[in-house]
Amino acid sequence: MIEQTLTVVSVSGTTAYLQAQQKPACEGCNGKCGSQIFAKLFGSHKKTLPIKFEKPVQIGQKVKLSLDDSKLVSHSFYVYMLPIFGAFLFAFISVLAFAWSEPKQILSATVGGLLGFLLAKWRVQGLKHEVKVVKIYPISMSVTQIDGD
Repeated sequence: MIEQTLTVVSVSGTTAYLQAQQKPACEGCNGKCGSQIFAKLFGSHKKTLPIKFEKPVQIGQKVKLSLDDSKLVSHSFYVYMLPIFGAFLFAFISVLAFAWSEPKQILSATVGGLLGFLLAKWRVQGLKHEVKVVKIYPISMSVTQIDGD
């Protein structure tokens, strides 16, 4: 199970929009590693995740969610492998069965990759993530010191 703690940023009826805290890249290389370079290039796009709750939640509240990682593996297989398999299959068929020239082989591999992508997209739409709410943390009260305590 993959678990993540998110913060409620807005509420609309029974749907709360959650946002994850951005995790900083490692600081061991002083900003010279690939992860910090990509973070600087692409910026930090904060996305929200809509989740329906039975109990009311408030803005600023923390919620821990979990995701079954077996679904993640099957999704990644479809997204990454089906277009590659389609491209290789069409390229091999164009070479072995039809003995096409190289430009036609490249075009055939492109068509196979595109068909593999469309098949993966169709297949992944049928799979649903089972996101479960593990814990809803209460909003902490601010602590102030009173004279004489």
